[in-house]
Amino acid sequence: MSISKQDHFAGIIEQYEALVLDRPVLSLFLLCVMLVVFVLYIPKFELDVSADSLVLENDADLEYYRNIRARYGSDDYLIITYTAEGDLFSGQNLQHIRELRDRIQAIEGIESVASILDVPLLESPPISLNELRDGAPTLEQASTDVELARQELQTSPLYRNRLLSADGGTCAIQVNLSRDEAYHQLRQQRNALREKKLSGELTAAQLKQLNEVSEEFDLVSKGVMDREEEVIRQVRTVLADFQQYAELHLGGVPMIVSDMMGFIRHDLAVFGLGVLGILAVMLAIVFRQLRFVILPLLTAAAVSLVTVGFLGMVGWPVTVVSSNFLALVLIFSLSLIIHLIVRYRELHLQKPDAEQRWLVSTTLRAKAAPCFFTVLTTMVAFASLVVSGIRPVIDFGWIMVFALSASMFLSFSLFPSMLMLMQPGKPQQGKDITGLIMTTFARLVDHHDRKLLIFAGLLLVLGVAGVTRLTVENRFIDYFHSSTEIYQGMKLIDEKLGGTTPLDVIIDAPVEEPSEEEWEEDPLFEDDYADAGITASSYWFNTYMLEEIGAIHQYLDELPETGKVLSLDTTNRILDKLDEQKMLDNFFLSLVHKRMPEEIKSQVINPYLSDDGQQTRFSIRVYESDTQLNRKELLDKIRTYLGTERGQYGEQVHLSGMVVLYNNLLQSLFYSQIQTLGFVFLVIMLTFAVVFRSFKVAFIAIIPNILPAILVLGALGGLGIPLDIMTITIAAIAVGISVDDTIHYIYRYQKEWKKDGDYRSAMFRSHNSIGRAMYYTTMTISIGFIVMVLSNFIPTVYFGLFTAFAMISALLANVTILAALMKIVKPY
Repeated sequence: MSISKQDHFAGIIEQYEALVLDRPVLSLFLLCVMLVVFVLYIPKFELDVSADSLVLENDADLEYYRNIRARYGSDDYLIITYTAEGDLFSGQNLQHIRELRDRIQAIEGIESVASILDVPLLESPPISLNELRDGAPTLEQASTDVELARQELQTSPLYRNRLLSADGGTCAIQVNLSRDEAYHQLRQQRNALREKKLSGELTAAQLKQLNEVSEEFDLVSKGVMDREEEVIRQVRTVLADFQQYAELHLGGVPMIVSDMMGFIRHDLAVFGLGVLGILAVMLAIVFRQLRFVILPLLTAAAVSLVTVGFLGMVGWPVTVVSSNFLALVLIFSLSLIIHLIVRYRELHLQKPDAEQRWLVSTTLRAKAAPCFFTVLTTMVAFASLVVSGIRPVIDFGWIMVFALSASMFLSFSLFPSMLMLMQPGKPQQGKDITGLIMTTFARLVDHHDRKLLIFAGLLLVLGVAGVTRLTVENRFIDYFHSSTEIYQGMKLIDEKLGGTTPLDVIIDAPVEEPSEEEWEEDPLFEDDYADAGITASSYWFNTYMLEEIGAIHQYLDELPETGKVLSLDTTNRILDKLDEQKMLDNFFLSLVHKRMPEEIKSQVINPYLSDDGQQTRFSIRVYESDTQLNRKELLDKIRTYLGTERGQYGEQVHLSGMVVLYNNLLQSLFYSQIQTLGFVFLVIMLTFAVVFRSFKVAFIAIIPNILPAILVLGALGGLGIPLDIMTITIAAIAVGISVDDTIHYIYRYQKEWKKDGDYRSAMFRSHNSIGRAMYYTTMTISIGFIVMVLSNFIPTVYFGLFTAFAMISALLANVTILAALMKIVKPY
């Protein structure tokens, strides 16, 4: 560095110390003003666990899914399961179902309610096609035979395992939520403008319009979420009044979203405070000074407030992916401050009579460079998340980049300013248990360095073996403990009512028009065109193609992963019973289509056939509780069957629904994160080379960073824990934590080596200095995070356990493997 640059840098340090150390009161005042500014934005901080936050933002399947939902109806509904004590069809139980339905229907925000009382019955007693024109009876009507209704509901291909379980003991009540047209119109408008922006076709006026529409959409979206949450709360209140009559459970995607938000809010509050409390106890045990309990926690709390305020300021909602960001803020903030405290106490022991300013200044000067480079390289680890293409994961990466910047700034401004207001006091040194532990590790390296490297190699091989077993196949039901209502409801719906997660198979008519010869010869067109009506204009709604639909329906129904399957084949089997002469031809189908009342057509035809008759839909529910469920294999199996084995559909086939969208998300997460790990390590190694000015040291330093990440991922794979939208971030966290330890250790090792050029002595001195800070940080935070195992939200449990595992692995890798490599290779 040139003399002018050195002078300039020295001038900056002098100005910094003049404000922070010489005028701590002014510094604290300015920091408080800044803190107040950020705190004012905290009310705008939002949680978002909507279905939209669990899918790829630019996924073509997402846009297709929305179009299909607009055409065939939303799957945005709740399911209430009602398991009666005794006969479900007794007068008393039917009355309770009626009262429950009516009270649910009266809740604002509910569009309609469907139950066994409301659906049209065609065989209770049997009715003819002519009678059908006047409408079909329902179970509520006095003319309906209850026993025949029970039999029809249990055997009907439309209602069995959909509204009534096969054993007749459990029925479902479907609660359709009101559709907010403003929300859907704004989303469509916003997405259209976003597509133009991506293609570079957006004008300045349209960019302004995009910002305005996005802001309005965010407000409307929040309102929709709040209203849905209130509707679900009111539904639960009603259900509580009927628990004395039956066993009731609530299910459906809106309920899953609401409960996930509830779990996240609960964990943020309860475990945030719990972790904070345990960290306070651990800091008290480690340092045995009140100041070094209060000051670190105040600084970490300030970083948290600034980060939350920033998120409110820029309008970044926290999702399931980033819901534990506060815990990570605590990790990295306390890590920086503990390193400062340990160095401060070392200096104080060496010079008990030193003035406070000298102690604080020397501490900051000694730790500024390693802390800065620690934060920088950790940012690189989290910045790797922005290549995922998944908006919540990208936001999480940027959230952590900002939080790390805030941690660095406040650790070197707020913490020293508060410390300057206190006197040094007497240096504290109790029983040196930590020193004994670190000395034991140093001796282990000294006597068994090569054995340690062989052992690390074996661990790496085991870790890689575990990584090869990693999957991204996980089930929503596994996110919750078996004691929770959401788990019990999903399991009951799977077991009794035909599955939980919706999947649609859509097949379009071929684009090519039939030739005149085909028109004359194909049995599809045998009926007279004028008489046939829709059967002549529709590719699917005719006797010829209904046989094909029946074969596809049978295949889908026989798949072990699928529960209830509905399609035009379901309609065909119902119509077969209406045809008294058993001559189900195109003329009959056309007649039925014309004469069928709209309320019945909306049940048996409209959900499975487009208005123009050129597209057909198979509605499937997948067993979410199936332990063998593999979404990707299921989807590939269906595509292969329709595109290859039947040999004629190919690009006409589209799979849609939450099964597809969530599979796309998981697959994208897996490939974007696992495949970019190598790139991340390369960038970090280059950063090490710049920081330590040696490629040899950089190569040595990267090894203890690779090991913890591989061990964490290998443990997940070996234990059969699939990667999900939360555990996928563990790799970045493991790298970030390990980088922290590596930089601090090597920085101290270099200084100790320069004293006498003895690698062995440098190692022992490093272990008993910076090793203490690494040990304090690891044990304090690890024990704090293990408390998360008490959560009802399983991803939070895994996050706590594997974050602690990552921290301990990083500590052990650095005080053993890194130290052994430095001793053997001798890089200086």
